[in-house]
Amino acid sequence: MVSVGLHALVLRKHKGCELTEQPAAWENQTNNKGVRKRTMGRKTSKKHAGVNADHTVESVSGGKVNENSRPRKDNKTTPVQQTSFVRKQIDPETAKYFAEIANAIEGTKIELEERSVICGNALEETRGKEAELATDYIISHTLQTLLEGCSLDHLCSFLQSCAKNFSHIAADRSGSHVVETALKSLSFHLQDNENHSLIEKALKKICKAIVVNPVDIMCSCHGSHVLRSLLCLFKGVPLEEFHSTKSSAGLAERLNLKAPHAKDNGSMQSLQIFPSLLKKFISEMLNAASEDISKLQVNQYSSLVLQTALKLLAGNEQELLHLIQVLLGSRAGSANAGSLLEEATMQNILRLVEETAYSHLMEAILEFSPETLYNELLTKVFRKSLFRMSSHHCANFVVQALASHAKSQDHMDLIWEELGTKFHNLFEMGRSGVVASILAATQRLHSHEHECCQAIASAVCRGDDFPKFIVPRILFLENFFCSRDKSNWSWPHGTKIHIVGSLILQSIFRLPSELIQVYVTSITSLEEHHVLEASKDPSGSRVIESFLNSNISAKQKRKLVAKLRGHFGELSVHPFGSFTVEKCFTASNLNLRETIVSEMLPLQAELSKTKQGPYLLRKLDIDGFARQPDQWKSRQASQQSALKEFYATFGPAETRSFEKDNFFADSVSKSKPGKLKDIRKEIETSLPSAKTSNTPFLAHQVSKKVKRSKTEKKRHRKDGESESQRKNIKV
Repeated sequence: MVSVGLHALVLRKHKGCELTEQPAAWENQTNNKGVRKRTMGRKTSKKHAGVNADHTVESVSGGKVNENSRPRKDNKTTPVQQTSFVRKQIDPETAKYFAEIANAIEGTKIELEERSVICGNALEETRGKEAELATDYIISHTLQTLLEGCSLDHLCSFLQSCAKNFSHIAADRSGSHVVETALKSLSFHLQDNENHSLIEKALKKICKAIVVNPVDIMCSCHGSHVLRSLLCLFKGVPLEEFHSTKSSAGLAERLNLKAPHAKDNGSMQSLQIFPSLLKKFISEMLNAASEDISKLQVNQYSSLVLQTALKLLAGNEQELLHLIQVLLGSRAGSANAGSLLEEATMQNILRLVEETAYSHLMEAILEFSPETLYNELLTKVFRKSLFRMSSHHCANFVVQALASHAKSQDHMDLIWEELGTKFHNLFEMGRSGVVASILAATQRLHSHEHECCQAIASAVCRGDDFPKFIVPRILFLENFFCSRDKSNWSWPHGTKIHIVGSLILQSIFRLPSELIQVYVTSITSLEEHHVLEASKDPSGSRVIESFLNSNISAKQKRKLVAKLRGHFGELSVHPFGSFTVEKCFTASNLNLRETIVSEMLPLQAELSKTKQGPYLLRKLDIDGFARQPDQWKSRQASQQSALKEFYATFGPAETRSFEKDNFFADSVSKSKPGKLKDIRKEIETSLPSAKTSNTPFLAHQVSKKVKRSKTEKKRHRKDGESESQRKNIKV
């Protein structure tokens, strides 16, 4: 139960009573009670990041300078003058009241129901003073606590009261956190459909206030973040989904390492909470900002808002097309017949893609554009300019997006026509991301795959160095192309392997083996110490693993695995090498597997303390090998024999012939999902009894095992196979 003193504190303001004097100033009390522990990630600097003293938004650039990020010096943001807002001083009595509320709530364990009542009553004291209180650095923390603990009625009431000054509160460093907390609390109430009407009423009032002057909040460092959260709330998408996106996620999508956003749209469609409100708000916001579209295109904060709007509208073709046309600068109905874009717009786009914010926006536009619009952008806007764009530090990302979202082989033909012979130049300029995106697109569309592999190999290696040095030079792309004497370049020991070079090789090793023989020759020609060094590198180990996972012959895989003989022990306890050891074991024959386990045996204690070690100990059965090596070998052989029989019986015809002692790695990789029907037919024809009986096939097998007589078990034991052995054999 809450103390009587706390109840009296909450009720005093309602009765018009004065607060009792405290021995110290309210600021000191707040600090002493630890109310400032919850900083919500804010900086303590008095100057707001991205905002000058005159309230003019300035650019805040971020990210490291490398070939796949925009340089800091060119990250320009068009200043947008904010409307003036004079913040009133908070009277001492109100400040003192909220200081006591903060001390009482944060220092006392309160039951949930009573906490809701207390928070709601305290929020009522903010009426008419929301802007002043929410933008106060210390009191804003208290408001966040109150908004997290209050009822839905009080929450919606607070937001509606904030509507008048919502833009100013959202654009403030402290106020933005208050609004974000309120929106997050609202999202928890969306699970109950009965709450939707009350929430929608509050959101509509906020939207009406925003569309009066949306440019200010869109171009604000803090306001844009609030606006994106509001858009997510309309869709019913978790607020963190758009705020925690990493650049690596986008790169993974472009290189076919992760399913694209477009495939997530189906799940997002089912989560729509206020679809009509979302469409109407975006439409009215853009209409109100129609005169400032040119500013919004190149402002880094408004660009983020517009990118979020594009993603949330995915699946609504009509609204999405209208939004994209507006963002590109085309007015509805002003384009020529058969065209979606104006002539002036097309010329302007080529200039704007060299702006940092606009290039980000164009990437999102290309991702969500309908095929008709994508086709027009590629053929009428970007065609004949792809290499020039690829040379630019910002525009090259647009080229990557063009390749990643190409819709057909015809699109791929146009891109290949301009850039297929320019790989060497692109590598020299540090634009390896463009090459990687094109390679991924050729795989996805099954167009120019072989030519792309040949072009990459020719770009890094020619003459007598071909093909031996292909893989080393791709692994160290930047180091090689920055070398003055490329003819005498050698493996740079101690240098970190290039991330994009690693990704290129991973993509290449996913291709059919007949297309990548020069790469196979190159990687199997590596020196032993080079293979070891690559296996310990976070990017290099991925390349080794992708090679061992490929459909290349088992003989070639074992050739590479053998180069690590004598180093499996040290690799197994290495954070990256441990994954390589697992792949090596899978790709090895019985002799190599025994070698791997033997080298790991002395390190059992150390392995058990590492992150990957316990898993390796179980999968490789290190303990079983230590106790009974002969039985361990027998189990390994039995597993391989069972796999061989399975693929010989149920696999497609091409997988029934196995190389001698290949451990069936090739057969596994060659078996494709497309052959599922063939496998099913073979199973049905080979098991007629299973088809005619109502009892499942596996049930027959279980019943046969149950009916085995004790004499049969004894006979098996006499043949040298123990009961424990048979239990460990996995089929």
